[in-house]
Amino acid sequence: MHRVTRHLSSLVAAVVLAAPAGLAAQDTDSTALLLAQLIRANSSNPPGHTQQIADILGPLFRARGFQVDVIPTPDSAKVHFFARLKGNGSKKPLLLAAHADVVGVEREKWTVDPFGGVIKDGAVYGRGAIDFKGGLAVFARAAMLLADRKVPLDRDIIFLAEADEEGAPMNTTWLARQHWDKMDAEFALNEGGWIIKREDGRVQYVSISTSDKRVLGVTLTAKGTSTHASMPLPDNALVTVGRALAKLGSYETPLEFTPDSRKYFATLAKTSTGETARLYTQLLNGTPQQVSAADQVLSRDPLIHSLMRNTIAPVIVAGGFRSNVIPGSAEVTLNVRLIPGSDAAALIRTLEKLFNDPLLTVKMSGALAPASPASPDTSLLYRALAAESKAQWPEAEVTPYLFQAGTDAGAWRNRGIPVFGIYPYPISTDELRRMHGNDERVSVESLRQGTEMLFRTLKRVAGSSGAR
Repeated sequence: MHRVTRHLSSLVAAVVLAAPAGLAAQDTDSTALLLAQLIRANSSNPPGHTQQIADILGPLFRARGFQVDVIPTPDSAKVHFFARLKGNGSKKPLLLAAHADVVGVEREKWTVDPFGGVIKDGAVYGRGAIDFKGGLAVFARAAMLLADRKVPLDRDIIFLAEADEEGAPMNTTWLARQHWDKMDAEFALNEGGWIIKREDGRVQYVSISTSDKRVLGVTLTAKGTSTHASMPLPDNALVTVGRALAKLGSYETPLEFTPDSRKYFATLAKTSTGETARLYTQLLNGTPQQVSAADQVLSRDPLIHSLMRNTIAPVIVAGGFRSNVIPGSAEVTLNVRLIPGSDAAALIRTLEKLFNDPLLTVKMSGALAPASPASPDTSLLYRALAAESKAQWPEAEVTPYLFQAGTDAGAWRNRGIPVFGIYPYPISTDELRRMHGNDERVSVESLRQGTEMLFRTLKRVAGSSGAR
C-alpha cells in the first residue's frame, strides 16, 4: 500500500508541476510537491548521485522553454544541471545556484523514511528538506513562474543544480574551470542566510549572507609504542589524543567580528526583547568585562556562538584494531571554521601551544580554500531581496550576514561576482537544529511564502521595465 500511495503521489506531483499557468493548483503551492520528489531521489554524498535530480528537473524546465544542459563529470554519478531562460540580453544574467547532493543519514534515528518525501502535519520531511533541496525547489519554482507568467526579461535567468557540494572534488570550483561560460553572471543567489521565526510563528529577521567562513581540516597525530594490552606504557597514543581532546574541550577561541556580523548582531539587539536585547547591545558596545559576560550567555545558542569566533570541532577519532593490542598511533580529525581574515597558520601554532605535547603533531589536512571578498549589500540583487523580504514579512528586520558554514559561492566570488545566500523559507530554531540531523523538515507554508518572495525578487531584478 505504501508503494502504491507513493507512486500516486509522484504522479499527482508530476501533473501539477507540469500544468500550464493560470490554474490554482500550481504556482507557489507546487513547491512542496517538487521538494517531495527531489527528496525521493536519494543523492546523499557519498556517492552523490545527481543524475536523478536532473531527470526530475529536465522535463519541467524544457516544457517551459528553458534551454537545458546536463554537464557530466569524471565521476559518472555526479552531473551538474543547467536551465537557462533567455531574456533580451540587455543585461548580464542572474544565476540561482543550489546543490543537489545531501549528507547521509542515521536511518534508525528518523521517525519517517528520510528519502520518502513524506508530507505530514503541514511539513515536508526528508534529508535535504532544509539543506538544500528545499532551496533548490524554491529557486526552481520561482524561475519556472517567470516562464509560466511570461514575464519579459532583460536578463537571462540561469538555474544551476550543483553536484558535489557536500563532497568537494567535482563541485562548482571544478565546474568553473571547465564551463565558466555557462555560469558567468552579474550576480548569484545561493544558500546561506536564515529567515528565523519567533515562537509565535512571526518572522524575527531575514539574514542574507554576504560572505562565508572558510573550512580548514586539521589532523592531530599521536605516536606511541605498540605492544600487548596487558603491559600499558605511558606513551599510549590513545591516551595522548585523549589529553589533547580534553584540553580542546575547555578551550575557547577569542571573539572576532566582521563588519557584516556587527550589523547582524545589531539587528538581533533591535529585534530581541528584554534581557536578550540588552545582552546583544552589551556584546557590541560594552566594556571587555561586559562583552565577556554577554558572550557566556549568548553562546549557549550554537549558531550565535559560531558567528562570533573561529570554531574547532573534533569529528573523527581513529586508532586501534584489536582489543588486546595497544596501537602505535592514533589520529583525530578537527573541522575548523575560520572567520574571514583569520590566519590559519597562526591557529595551528595556537593549538600546538595549547596541547604542548611532544608526542602529538598538529597539521593542516588538505588545501585551504582561498579567501573570497565579501559581496556588497549595496548590490541590486541584495537590495531587491531585502525589499521583497520586507514586503513578505513586514514585521521582520533584514540584515547582511556572515554564514557560519561553507558554500560553493567562492567559485563566483573569487572572480569578482557577488553572491548572496539565503535559505528561502521561514524556519524555527528547532527546525534549524534538525539540519544535517534527524527528521529534517520544512513547512509547506514556509515554502509557499519563500517562493512568492523569490519570484518577486527575480521579477524586480531581471524583468524588463514594463514587467516590474
